[in-house]
Amino acid sequence: MSVKDIILINVFGADQPGITSQVTQVLANFDASVLDIGQAVIHDQLNLGILAAVLDAGVTEAVTEAVSERIKRLDMRVKFFPISIQQYRDWVDQQGKKRHIVTLLARKIEARHLAAVTEITADLGLNIDKIVRLSGRVPLGADETLGRACIEFSARGEPRDAELLRTSLLELAGLYNIDIAYQQDTIYRRSRQLVVFDMDSTLIDAEVIDELAHEAGVGQQVAAITEAAMQGELDFEQSFRQRLALLEGLPVEVLQSVAKRLRLNEGAEYLIKRLKQLGFKTAIVSGGFIYFARYLQSILGVDYVYANELDIHDGHVTGRVSGTIIDGQMKAQLLRELAHREGLRLEQVIAVGDGANDLPMLQIAGLGIAFRAKPLVVASAQQSISNLGLDGILYLLGYSDRAIDVLDD
Repeated sequence: MSVKDIILINVFGADQPGITSQVTQVLANFDASVLDIGQAVIHDQLNLGILAAVLDAGVTEAVTEAVSERIKRLDMRVKFFPISIQQYRDWVDQQGKKRHIVTLLARKIEARHLAAVTEITADLGLNIDKIVRLSGRVPLGADETLGRACIEFSARGEPRDAELLRTSLLELAGLYNIDIAYQQDTIYRRSRQLVVFDMDSTLIDAEVIDELAHEAGVGQQVAAITEAAMQGELDFEQSFRQRLALLEGLPVEVLQSVAKRLRLNEGAEYLIKRLKQLGFKTAIVSGGFIYFARYLQSILGVDYVYANELDIHDGHVTGRVSGTIIDGQMKAQLLRELAHREGLRLEQVIAVGDGANDLPMLQIAGLGIAFRAKPLVVASAQQSISNLGLDGILYLLGYSDRAIDVLDD
């Protein structure tokens, strides 16, 4: 194809059916080729861009006049921008550059959030070339405390300092009480098929061992050890054995009563329902107790559960567990085994947790998410969600509310 002129045609105005058809029919009349095309509609206002190649330079003016006349009939506006052959070649050469996804999540997204995020990405060398709202339309007067808002930015290039970009976005998230995820846009982002969850304070809003300790009358002692372990101040196995020993003599009937009063964290049931509809496998890999993991499995339909087995004798908890204790390293090992069983690469696995003992599995998973986690865990994890529910994970996978709602049709 011997191109003589390249024109960027920008059509904008009130959206209506047939605009693209009208413009491309004119271009077809002049045997023009379309090198690129894209459009966006915001609040019924269309912005359409067509990059057209004209094979005969002598007809370029006639092309623009014909397009202008057709657009005028539609009561819209059009602008033309000449593109040099070298500019086009430079644009083509950019398609091999890495792409990154920045996802902004909040109860309500404000202009200052967008300004801050885009300033950081621009300062560190990323060029945003696409912005999409993944969350649904929000009615005026809606309760913002229960809202979900998400904007996804697609950026091209390589940041000058990837670690500075990550820490800057993390600081910004803390400043504004929002969540910001930054990940490379690879083929694995849309091919993940397994989600591994921690249980305590991740799927549920409690630490089961603390609930059992309350029933045993040793709540304060156990809670203090639990907090130290979650902060990474104590070795998990050592702290676990200390807490477990305090439960000696607890009647087994208490397990059922505690299980029945456990509450799922925000978005847990919705997320797992949607993941199952999308064909994902799900697992609970917990340093807690298998009794409660199986209880959640019966409610949520989780595919796999791994947790510690409480040792029970004569209807009472002995203060010990049967078998190997599931600590952080064991969680990572179980994640690897599950990936192998499902025939998946680690890049296709998502891990979600809140504690220091979750970090080993969060760090080897293709997408590791710290959920409402302690500062130490947030700082060390790949991504974090602290302000929305677990269903916010769907946004990190690139799913819009509109796409998910189709699953109910």
